[in-house]
Amino acid sequence: MLDLQRLRALHAVSVHGSVGAAAAALGYTPSAVSQQIAKLERETRTVLLERRGRGVRLTEQAERLAATARELMAIVERAETELEERRGLPAGRLTVAAFASAARGLMPGVLADLTARHPALDTRLTEVDPHLSVDLVAKGAVDVAVVHDWDIAPLPAPPGVAQAVIGDDLCDLLVPADHPFAGRRSVRREELGGERWICQPPGRVCHDWLVRTLRAAGCEPDIVHQADENPTLVALVAAGLGVALIPRLGRGPLPEGVVEVPLDPMPVRRLYALWRTGAARRPAITETVRTLREAWPGAAAHPRG
Repeated sequence: MLDLQRLRALHAVSVHGSVGAAAAALGYTPSAVSQQIAKLERETRTVLLERRGRGVRLTEQAERLAATARELMAIVERAETELEERRGLPAGRLTVAAFASAARGLMPGVLADLTARHPALDTRLTEVDPHLSVDLVAKGAVDVAVVHDWDIAPLPAPPGVAQAVIGDDLCDLLVPADHPFAGRRSVRREELGGERWICQPPGRVCHDWLVRTLRAAGCEPDIVHQADENPTLVALVAAGLGVALIPRLGRGPLPEGVVEVPLDPMPVRRLYALWRTGAARRPAITETVRTLREAWPGAAAHPRG
């Protein structure tokens, strides 16, 4: 009989694309995941992983087995949901994926609250980009995802995934203290042409929003510096190297030499909680979503320097 934990390991490699990423998602070491796959290969007498450069790829037989593993885990999830629903209390392991600023500015308080009120609930957080975490929820790799989208870049939920609005995160234009915009009450988007921009790399939601918004306003953005983390972007602005659009969530107080100026209209990104519809009745899911929404007003408070 096939071992469910070994099938879970194979499914994780299929979803995350590597043994290391699968191990991080499962809370194991890479060697532990490799051992689970090796045991599954011996049990099935089938080669499941093939070397490709420094990484691995699933064989055709492994892809089929991973699809079966996903079906089995969905059945197990339904059974666990029914048991937890009968008990009426959040319990068991709950995996949450959140993008960087939500992981920093929202999730610590939410996870601490859940842990204090529900000691039988074992929450696990992983930091994931919104575009990736939507797929992880749909494939059953995580239970809840905290994602965001922008007014001109919606992030629709796929079939089988439910969503609830957490709140709206405002976004400010950050400029050096000696910038001509620094003393303004607001700046129109049409005035942003000719600025040297600091933003996240291509493929990130914030980068795509900036490019599309400025082009819609008749400006071609001159992106001179790119970094993944908002604190790095703020530090580059503080050094006088350009301007940036930074959401307020998780931003923290601004350092000396950086001034925020509202844009007119002000950019807004909306935060959502996503989960699989098949697990919607699970108390751990409903309690986590409720806690996220209740925590939002405090998390969205405007940081002061």
